[in-house]
Amino acid sequence: MSQQYPGDGNAGSTATIATPVGDDTTTQRYEEARAAASRAMSTITIPKPPGAGPAEPDVAPELLSYRGFKFGAAFFGWLIAISMSVLLLAAVSAAALGTAEVLDYTTGDAKAQPGAALITAAAVSTFMLMIAFYTGGYVAGRLARFDGGRQGFGVWTIAVVVAVLAGGTGWVLDNQYDLIGKINWPDVALSDNTLLLGSIAATAALLILTLLMAILGGKNGRRYHDRIDELLT
Repeated sequence: MSQQYPGDGNAGSTATIATPVGDDTTTQRYEEARAAASRAMSTITIPKPPGAGPAEPDVAPELLSYRGFKFGAAFFGWLIAISMSVLLLAAVSAAALGTAEVLDYTTGDAKAQPGAALITAAAVSTFMLMIAFYTGGYVAGRLARFDGGRQGFGVWTIAVVVAVLAGGTGWVLDNQYDLIGKINWPDVALSDNTLLLGSIAATAALLILTLLMAILGGKNGRRYHDRIDELLT
């Protein structure tokens, strides 16, 4: 298709501009192809890589406000953790006393091998506290339903804060009344540096392991609700 227009002033000269035929048809086909490609891309599903875990179940929008850290759940989880600590340590202490009676293991035997006795006591106590904090985190995760890891971390945080406050109170009372000096400590054949390093290592291990167990317990407590949600959907 061509159109003629007057030239640049020469007589009888004309300029011809050719217009492509079917321009509108080409544009329409291009728009249709782009729309079809957009629809195809929206229906493509990307497969999960091998070993990927199950997707997190969808949560109704009205339930999203219940996510986040819940102090009430963490507080009751902390109460359970403290109760379990007392019960487990009491049970272990009773079992240890009974075993010592049966094996005729006396205080003199413990003083003869103070390192082994202290390491055993620290390991058993740490293990019992790990079980207690796992239980407390599990209870907190069950109560809060969402974000079980955060609830377990909250259980551990409350325990640390209470322990720091109790330690500070004890330090103030000891400065006034010398309570520690009145305790009849057993003589241990270990140097002060060894006891100090051992205490630091045991405290660090206790803090890290109880934190991990509390978070793991909270996550497992939350999985209980996830399985119910999967059944309901």
